[in-house]
Amino acid sequence: MALLLPGAVQASGAPPASGTSVAAPVTPSEREAARESFLGMRRWVLGPDSGSTEATPTSGGSAPRAPTRDERARYAWLSADVKVRPLESTFAPPEGYTRLPVEQGSFGAWLRGLPLRPEGTPVLHFRGGEVLPGGDSRLAAVAELDVGTANLQQCADSVIRLHAEWLWSSNQRERIAYRFTSGHLASWPKYAAGDRARVSGSKVAWVRSAGADSSRAAFRAYLDLVFNYAGTLSLEPLKGRPSREDVRPGDFFVLGGSPGHAVLVLDVAANAEGRRVVLLGQGFMPAQDFHVLSPGGDSAPWFPLEGEAVATPFWKPFPWSSLRRFP
Repeated sequence: MALLLPGAVQASGAPPASGTSVAAPVTPSEREAARESFLGMRRWVLGPDSGSTEATPTSGGSAPRAPTRDERARYAWLSADVKVRPLESTFAPPEGYTRLPVEQGSFGAWLRGLPLRPEGTPVLHFRGGEVLPGGDSRLAAVAELDVGTANLQQCADSVIRLHAEWLWSSNQRERIAYRFTSGHLASWPKYAAGDRARVSGSKVAWVRSAGADSSRAAFRAYLDLVFNYAGTLSLEPLKGRPSREDVRPGDFFVLGGSPGHAVLVLDVAANAEGRRVVLLGQGFMPAQDFHVLSPGGDSAPWFPLEGEAVATPFWKPFPWSSLRRFP
């Protein structure tokens, strides 16, 4: 979410490592250990809570369970010992609304199965401390997605992470490529072939300086590199700019800046009159668990798409001109 020009320091937390070094991948057991180690830390609450701290009950819902073999293939970071709830079966649309159809195998279809942690799970930051309590009225659910051990996977990074994971799991890995805020392209296929970024100020050169490695660990290292040097200013220039009538799961709202912010459209539903509501998710700073937001009120956790902007709990309203889509 911060302005991350190559060689610059992030807006919050510890500065990123210089050169091409990246944070090591974090395992589920390491994440749990980090949580236990920091349970006594003070809460990092992001602004005053609006209204009650009691979460709004959701319609429908599903009990947490072990991920299926298919889910572990589609969401490659999942371990066998976690308990998850698919997003689609957790949140039914409001009364009178129906989910919009999505293309099989699309990013939107993949997001509808996004694994969520059990109800009441708090949002934790990258060091394991609590950001939002599980009962916060602005929080609908927390995704079962590792955040790493460095202050890297913030808002725009979370959007990139989920899109890259979809491409990874759908065998479209040759398409995994994202731009640094400097405009330089970071391509996973070239990284896997051994190319590494040499950063000098605002200049980036890719040099074949490592052995070929297309493993899962190398992929996570590549993503951390992208998170280090990408941000909202990387996503804002994207050419895909859908209209409000065409919004679909996988689109996102982004306001570039230092800091800026981005929220991801996780699902869309409509009623007979054509009115639409969406589920929205975000990462934030400091780097923290990706979570599903809630606006409160009768439609919670679905956000109505009325007016000239979409208001979310932790940022100024997103105008429709800020809606983007990955190519």
